[in-house]
Amino acid sequence: MALIDSLIGPIASIIDKIIPDKEARAKAKLELLALEGAHELKTIEARLSAIIAEANSRDPWTSRARPSFLYVMYTIILFALPMGVLAAFSPQAAQDIGSGITAYLRGLPDELYALFGTGYLGYTAARQWGKAKGLER
Repeated sequence: MALIDSLIGPIASIIDKIIPDKEARAKAKLELLALEGAHELKTIEARLSAIIAEANSRDPWTSRARPSFLYVMYTIILFALPMGVLAAFSPQAAQDIGSGITAYLRGLPDELYALFGTGYLGYTAARQWGKAKGLER
């Protein structure tokens, strides 16, 4: 429950900043307070605690999974440089490589992208929460 209590204040602060109408802002805060005891908030707390436990794991495969993904993304972005050079000398080869990569990525199921996005955003939220509470550096 401490996690929920620590989330309500920051979320209320965000509501103050993004909703200009006072009446709508008050309504949003009331709905937030109503959610405090709801099942959805308990589910979020359970997910965040699982993510925190995973992030603090001593298992090298678990603790390195997310940073490794970032390295993969950096590699993909940096791959654009040699592709640009290749396109200057052989535009058709660069087009074929790009089409192949695009076809492969479009072949992956949407659920996989949703799972990744949910896990990565949850991890980011858990890290931010840990930093805000002073539990992590």
